[in-house]
Amino acid sequence: MAELKCLLWDVDGTLADTERDGHRVAFNMAFEEAGMDRRWSIDTYGELLKVTGGKERMQFDIERGGMPEIPFEKIAELHARKTIHYQTLIADGLIPLRAGVFRLLEEAYAAGITLGVSTTTTPSALDALIEHSLGKEWFDRFAVLAAGDIVPNKKPASDIYDYALEQLGMAAEHTVALEDSGNGWLSARDAGLKCVVTINDYTANQDFTGADLVVSEFGEADRPAVDVLINKHNLDDVHHVTLAHLQAICEA
Repeated sequence: MAELKCLLWDVDGTLADTERDGHRVAFNMAFEEAGMDRRWSIDTYGELLKVTGGKERMQFDIERGGMPEIPFEKIAELHARKTIHYQTLIADGLIPLRAGVFRLLEEAYAAGITLGVSTTTTPSALDALIEHSLGKEWFDRFAVLAAGDIVPNKKPASDIYDYALEQLGMAAEHTVALEDSGNGWLSARDAGLKCVVTINDYTANQDFTGADLVVSEFGEADRPAVDVLINKHNLDDVHHVTLAHLQAICEA
């Protein structure tokens, strides 16, 4: 039975619903700014989310004929501009945290649980979300910010979780990952982590077989109960996800 000592958080779709109304919008702003005709609809972006990483999504869209052929340098430039637009959207308060996120972070920090981030989003996009949606003090409260291209392979590879655990000197058995997607769940699983998944519109129909807990959101005590899709350990009273639930999952 392992004690919970660490929580590793995904960002996009987990901390906040950043994909549909954040990254997608910012990509389209960058495309328009560059004089390109391509715009990613909500449904199209949902398809592209099967590919992890913004630059990789553009490359995939090019290869399937959705975007004109452009050199990688241009892809990188577009992605850099997209990140700037995304930071503006965050700063304008257009992408709030998901329900229950701040509560769980505060409870875990107060309990002395090590907190970290394991994401494939760019460091600058992560910094913007932390600064404007959580507060600058959280730069010090997160013990590791593992983000972007610091590892060779993005999710569903386990690299970003392996890196975070190594940086923290933390054993996987004492750690729970918090994710929103099938790729994220596979990444956490292959790193040897227990995993709680909070789905969103884009990931609701993905395969989470084997995940420890899958819910519609983390939820709040004063809001309607969350939908529980998978409850591998038969946790009691999952009206909203609590630190006690995460501890029970780690100990299971």
